Amino acid sequence: MTILRAGIAGLGFVGRSHLDALNRLGVEVMGVVPGTTESSRETARSLGLHIHEDFDALISDPEIDVIHIATPNHLHYPMARAALEAGKHVVCEKPLALTGRETGDLTALAREKNLTGAVCYNLRYYPLCHQARSQVRAGEIGAPRLIHGSYLQDWLFRDTDWNWRLDEGLGGELRAVADIGTHWMDLASWICGDDIVEVSADLATIHPVRHRPRGSVETFAGKNGTTSETTPVDITTDDYASILLGFRSGARGVLTVSQVSPGRKNRLLIEVDGSEGAISWDSESPNRLWIGRRDEPNDDIIKDPGLMHQDVRRHARYPGGHAEGYPDTFLGLFIDIYEYIGAGDFTAPRPFPDFSDGHVEAVLCEAILESHRGRRWVSIPRS
Repeated sequence: MTILRAGIAGLGFVGRSHLDALNRLGVEVMGVVPGTTESSRETARSLGLHIHEDFDALISDPEIDVIHIATPNHLHYPMARAALEAGKHVVCEKPLALTGRETGDLTALAREKNLTGAVCYNLRYYPLCHQARSQVRAGEIGAPRLIHGSYLQDWLFRDTDWNWRLDEGLGGELRAVADIGTHWMDLASWICGDDIVEVSADLATIHPVRHRPRGSVETFAGKNGTTSETTPVDITTDDYASILLGFRSGARGVLTVSQVSPGRKNRLLIEVDGSEGAISWDSESPNRLWIGRRDEPNDDIIKDPGLMHQDVRRHARYPGGHAEGYPDTFLGLFIDIYEYIGAGDFTAPRPFPDFSDGHVEAVLCEAILESHRGRRWVSIPRS
């Protein structure tokens, strides 16, 4: 297996999650571009990481094989494109880019350069999400009919809560949908092996004016990140959305996303109701998978490789009774990515979410915004 080395752009909340998983995997991080804040640079210095002067220097480093992009959204496209042009494999945070045109360009470029492009839909890598997918594929709940759930947070609950994602120029026209809704839609399509082909969306901005602190605030900083000095800012991006979904198979669905739901810190709930039974998974209880039945008692499957389907046991890296959580999802994702790159056959099927998945989600976001503005159903164009 080829020995691979990484570089990271961005050392905020998510960038540090990448760094932690790479360290656990044993991938050497040869350098970072930590970001513009002094706190991110201090993090890099305290960890003894080599700080590159800028992104151009990072992608020009001949010792780096894979570039991890964990920067604000508006930088994803130019950084991913530059990295591919420099001959580097790319692992990019979602969204892959702000438009379907940009994600389509990156997908085509990675293919042209014979390079791997991965997108961090890491929530697939909770072990019981793999179990849920395996059970659906095995026909254990019959044909999926209804796919429904939510992704709820409260970190932007107050009008004094702030983060760079609230700035449309940095985060894009959609916020809650692009930031967390795409995780849910990716997971739903992946678990069920089914494409979303039409949407009808209702979006709302709960706080049309927010009070921006005079200083940077890290993601999920909450009340610990507030200051007394603020500036009022008009907000146009979505705090909330509910989206009706039509799937290629004929299954129907509904998703609600919110970043203003008090008490919900980071809760993704998905349920698939089939013709023979149902499954449901809740990220706030990630080591249990609920099984629903009509004529027999309901059941719970606990995260235990000995009780899971044989084809997914490797995704549970600890024995039963040993909980696995959010940081482990990055580790699982990166294991698949780095094993794939190390094998060197870039024509082989990819077991991880790649740029084509990032493109699908970008096109979905554009259709959702079009549906909301036109108050109508919108079909999803497929390339």
